[in-house]
Amino acid sequence: MDFPKFSVPSVFLIIVVMGLSSGAESKTYWEDIEVLKELKNGLEPGSVSPGSCVSSWDFTVDPCDNLFSDRFTCGFRCDLVVSGRSRVTEIGLDQAGYTGSLSSTSWNLHYLESLDLSDNFFSGPISSSLANLTRLRRLGLSRNTLSGEIPTSIGSLSELEELYLDNNNLQGTIPASMNNLVNLKRLELQSNKLAGVFPELGSLKNLSFLDASDNAISGKIPGTFPASLIQISMRDNVLEGTMAPDSFRNLDYLQVLDLSHNRLSGSVPALLFDALPSLQQLALSFNHFSSIQVPASMATQSELIAIDLSNNELHGFLPSFMSLMPRLSALSLENNKLTGMIPTQYAFKAVVPGPGISPFERLLLGGNYLFGAIPDPLMGLKPGSVNMRLVDNCLIRCPAIFFFCQGGDQKSLAECKSFSPLIP
Repeated sequence: MDFPKFSVPSVFLIIVVMGLSSGAESKTYWEDIEVLKELKNGLEPGSVSPGSCVSSWDFTVDPCDNLFSDRFTCGFRCDLVVSGRSRVTEIGLDQAGYTGSLSSTSWNLHYLESLDLSDNFFSGPISSSLANLTRLRRLGLSRNTLSGEIPTSIGSLSELEELYLDNNNLQGTIPASMNNLVNLKRLELQSNKLAGVFPELGSLKNLSFLDASDNAISGKIPGTFPASLIQISMRDNVLEGTMAPDSFRNLDYLQVLDLSHNRLSGSVPALLFDALPSLQQLALSFNHFSSIQVPASMATQSELIAIDLSNNELHGFLPSFMSLMPRLSALSLENNKLTGMIPTQYAFKAVVPGPGISPFERLLLGGNYLFGAIPDPLMGLKPGSVNMRLVDNCLIRCPAIFFFCQGGDQKSLAECKSFSPLIP
């Protein structure tokens, strides 16, 4: 058989072309390389410590070809895409104390799905060019020192599922454009300096976790929340006004509601005790609530495990229906203006709750105007059996031999009578 004959230059040319073709599929797209360079160059050189991911980035070789080698040990991920080129699909820097700005990077990474720069010292504003990350599903900028406002352009990240901006120095209002993040499942904005009215997020039909605690958010509670929510935490803000039942009516999956440390007032709506079938934890302490609405069902089907209504301005008697809540094991009503005698049902739930009923493991009633005798069933409780406090009330006798009377005295008779002439 005759074989084709090639000259030496021709053979060399074929080898070179074949080598380029075989390596083309593993080469990093040029624009992705530029962004990685921009990210490294935007860091303060002194913050790139030996042994950190970025310290190994050596652009004399191809990044994706050399990932996990001593030239590019870590910090990003590459995948082959339809074009046959390697594209950067994830960036996750280590917690090495990097300092620098995000504004010096163009973020033209059109296949990036996850960007996590958390637990470092990035400062300055959040770059509006992050909007270029059109395939991004996860953005993690937690625990840095970022400042300025959240850019409205962040609302264009329509594929985003998780957004972590917590524990920074972000200011200004939460942009209404966040309502465009229709695939968002988790939103964490806590521990910033965000202010203004919280926007309506009714379009976020997939949102399950919302934390906007420790900010300066003002105004009323939003009129509606996404029905998909499992947890709402907006503690430590300056929310005011009443809790409108319609804001919470359709939250069938809600398990945790924390609105403590705000300026909310009026009545605690009955709906919270019997109309939210999944609710397990309710925290409304340090507000200005004056009363508790009694649910028509007496909450006998409630899933609530823990209720904290301490440090409000609650008047009236202890709500008897709470002793009938089958799973309730932690109740704090401390530091209010509640009066009357301690219901015997409270004592029985702490000592002998009955079949299928969770006992009180924490019952904090101190700092009120409760009067009369301590219910007999409580007298036999031993230290450590229940976390209970009855100090700073108007009880007839609450000697320190009982563990729940230790740590403070009862109010003076004069103070008790000045609050209510019914107190004997």
